[in-house]
Amino acid sequence: MCLSCERMRRRFSRRGGGVVRRGRPAVGDGTAIPGGAGPAPGTATNPAILGHGAWRYEVRAGWGELPPGMHYVDATAVCVDSRDNVYVFNRSKDPVIVFDRHGKFLRSWGQDAGFVNAHGAFAGPDDMLYLTDDNGHAVRKFTPEGRLLMTIGTPGTPARPFGGDPFNRCTHTALSPEGEIYVSDGYLNARVHKYSPDGRLLLSWGEPGTDPGEFNLVHNIACDDAGLVYVADRENHRVQVFDSDGRYQGQWNNLARPCGLFVTRGPQPLGIIGELGPETVATLTRGVPNLGPRVTIVSAGGELIAHLGTQPIGEGPGQFIAPHGIAVDSRGDIYVAEVSNTYWPVLFGEKPDHELRSLQKLVRLG
Repeated sequence: MCLSCERMRRRFSRRGGGVVRRGRPAVGDGTAIPGGAGPAPGTATNPAILGHGAWRYEVRAGWGELPPGMHYVDATAVCVDSRDNVYVFNRSKDPVIVFDRHGKFLRSWGQDAGFVNAHGAFAGPDDMLYLTDDNGHAVRKFTPEGRLLMTIGTPGTPARPFGGDPFNRCTHTALSPEGEIYVSDGYLNARVHKYSPDGRLLLSWGEPGTDPGEFNLVHNIACDDAGLVYVADRENHRVQVFDSDGRYQGQWNNLARPCGLFVTRGPQPLGIIGELGPETVATLTRGVPNLGPRVTIVSAGGELIAHLGTQPIGEGPGQFIAPHGIAVDSRGDIYVAEVSNTYWPVLFGEKPDHELRSLQKLVRLG
């Protein structure tokens, strides 16, 4: 292991296979939003503020102006390039919708790319995009303008369920500092696959289970500048951390079904986690605060920094429905893609009579 990886490993205090969380409990958001579905978006006279202290964020209501007739259906993932342009991977007839940081529509593309079910999006340091199609069983690399450069996997051909080979409903993609490609795989596998920059399979690790190094729905993946690999192990309610060879280093606990995951670059990385919250909200925990859905910020060692959103599921300002993808721009603003229109009927048994909000921007104030 390199020296930088060793220094990062020492940040993790392991006790019983997990990271000891030393962070203080989250403070309330400063918003008074009742439980349940809440009011329709845009009814609040003052913007919702989430978080506390140096970690306060304003919910920018209505960010991202879509042209007439264009819809997300569901925004499953979001990523940001070096110019802070925002790419929203979604399940509409316009799979990739691009905005500038102010929410001005720039372009859309991907209509003929063959996507089956948009799921994960990642922008590399050269602004190339890696788009993960779970039901299409493939990862595609594109230029920012939508020109296809590389395909990993055989689109439309799944591997044997839980057989370990790539892919069966892969979920997300990340790059190491050296440009190696990591793919989380996913719904019908329990593996992480590592590829060379040109798409050659180097190694795989993971199997179903709850022990360290095992997965129960590996849903998202990220890397930091030291080469550590962070894996959202959703149904085990944790993020596991590995070195570049797949060796277990530690884990972040006390999470409610982590779905979205973004790890910042630099010597002191932060984890930004979109938590889906309880699957049984409709029957057992409906209206209960502080269980998710929410966004949580932790240190590289898993120490809690802030919870953004403590209210129950809902459409109101400062509430979330189904955080699924997370991205952070150069100014520290957070973009949250939500599979709201897919998840709402799972919880409540029927769809609402309107398209639910599925993208939010949180502007950092601290």
